[in-house]
Amino acid sequence: MNTTVTDEQVRQLAETAKPYSLALLRWGPERHMDGAEATEREHQRRMVSLRADGVIAILCPVASETLAGVAIMNVPPEEARGIMDGDPCVRAGMILCEVHPCHSFPGDALPA
Repeated sequence: MNTTVTDEQVRQLAETAKPYSLALLRWGPERHMDGAEATEREHQRRMVSLRADGVIAILCPVASETLAGVAIMNVPPEEARGIMDGDPCVRAGMILCEVHPCHSFPGDALPA
């Protein structure tokens, strides 16, 4: 850490925080079931569509044997749970989803 941040800067940033939902997607017991590839393609199409519609602010697939991905969703946790409960991989038991309320700062973005 090279940048010095004052308490006032922290307070000012905290005042801009907005609620989001964090969806943690973990691989489930049916990850390698028959037809998994087709189900995963449906899941991918759906997640990219939710991103294009602004429901998902940040979509982050994870290359891991345990964690499938992370999504920061621009909806309340109850709505995020409902959306994710309808996911093809979640319905099939290929992915298990946890949704947590979180806060972040509008305008934050991944570097290009």
